Amino acid sequence: MTSGTKASTVSSAVSSSVPSAVSSVCSGLEDTAKALAEGDVCARRLTEEALERIAAAQPQLNAFRIVRTEAALAEADAADRRLAAGERLPLLGVPLAVKDDMDVAGEPTAFGCPGEFPPKTADSEAVRRLRAAGAIIVGKTQTPELGQWPFTEGPAFGETRNPWNPAHTPGGSSGGSAAAVAAGLVPAALGSDGAGSVRIPAAWTHLVGVKPQRGRISTWPEPESFHGLTVNGVLARTVADAALLLDAASGQHPGDRHHPAPVSAVEAIRRTPRRLRIALSFGMAFTATAKSLDPEVRSAVERLAGQLEALGHEVVPEDPRYGQIGLTFVPRATRGVRDWASRVPDPALLDPRTHEAMRTGRILGGLPLRVSRRAEALLRRRIGEIFGRFDVVLTPTTATPPLRIGALSGLGAMATDRAMIAACPYAWTWNVLGWPGVNIPAGLTAEGLPMGAQLLGPEGAEPLLLALAAQAEAAGAWTQRWPGGG
Repeated sequence: MTSGTKASTVSSAVSSSVPSAVSSVCSGLEDTAKALAEGDVCARRLTEEALERIAAAQPQLNAFRIVRTEAALAEADAADRRLAAGERLPLLGVPLAVKDDMDVAGEPTAFGCPGEFPPKTADSEAVRRLRAAGAIIVGKTQTPELGQWPFTEGPAFGETRNPWNPAHTPGGSSGGSAAAVAAGLVPAALGSDGAGSVRIPAAWTHLVGVKPQRGRISTWPEPESFHGLTVNGVLARTVADAALLLDAASGQHPGDRHHPAPVSAVEAIRRTPRRLRIALSFGMAFTATAKSLDPEVRSAVERLAGQLEALGHEVVPEDPRYGQIGLTFVPRATRGVRDWASRVPDPALLDPRTHEAMRTGRILGGLPLRVSRRAEALLRRRIGEIFGRFDVVLTPTTATPPLRIGALSGLGAMATDRAMIAACPYAWTWNVLGWPGVNIPAGLTAEGLPMGAQLLGPEGAEPLLLALAAQAEAAGAWTQRWPGGG
């Protein structure tokens, strides 16, 4: 089968699956939880429908690494008994998915790597909190090897495809979670974000993606992940659904390194934000590599800026002072790869680009790593200066629309780095700072590919960012668009 024929076949299959998704689980996380609580639907049936959709889409989208069919149905039956007994929890009986860098008891955590991984004996703290809220974990979603790239492809599992156009990637590294939510397989999912890995796939699949404040959602059993770069986040179709999942997953383990003050995302989106001063930024942090902004992406973000002005906000062109922030990112990222790769059963199976990152991590893992951590406070003061004059920073989430499947296949480490920086130069800076950012849909290209914009704020700004996102969503009605023309 030729690649063009395969893409056409996949597109047809995905498009035909969308109407059933709209009519059941993908009425949304909030609506599904409400229907369960009111007895309008049972958890068993919702879970069966989700599993049926996953099975039907898996040959085309390949969104899941692990599907927990028997375990999920048993959890659904238990949820129905609890509902019948009058118990009520925020997500009781709702089927959800989590990225395969999060531990689920009884399942391996391969994090995109090849090889045989042992099953975990306990849930990660984020998964434990979802279960405490009543959620059913139907499976673990695909991610590229150790979450390194903005595409979700690899020898361990093949290619995860974008429901909007299967010739293109859904992004990465939370590409499986994004594809699953965008295609209507589950109403929402957890991902993780170390350089934009929630926000980038959210932008490329027309979703709301929340990278919260560092420590908002625990990374335990890691006290912090990738030396503070990576946080757990959420992907959903609506701001309300994202807020509900964020609140359910939030909270710390006693062993976590970071303990931000609690916030309520659900309460925040019920309030209309005051008139805000928003910095519209197209500037990119220095990386010594070539990069440029696609005209369609720029126009989409400018249209969004105009919509925010129409809502009464002031939008002014202004760029944060990023300085040499890239020098502090590389030691933390590559040392994180080296740390995680040390747990892989057979490192010989890893991508050559991973081995190159491991070597860099070994070289930079001493003094450069310590210096990069100490530099964070200075960078926060330098870049945070903009929040003395503005409330929010608005930027593109990516510089380009979704890349084609295989666009970065076969490249060496340096060529891959250059290509992914060119496509995704906007998101990673906020991982260095540990501050929150929210991707919101910004429209479609002429070819029907999704684009996104990110709302960025200082420490603890999730309530403000989500309130603004909810206001933009109400004005933009982006939730009416689905893959396949819906």
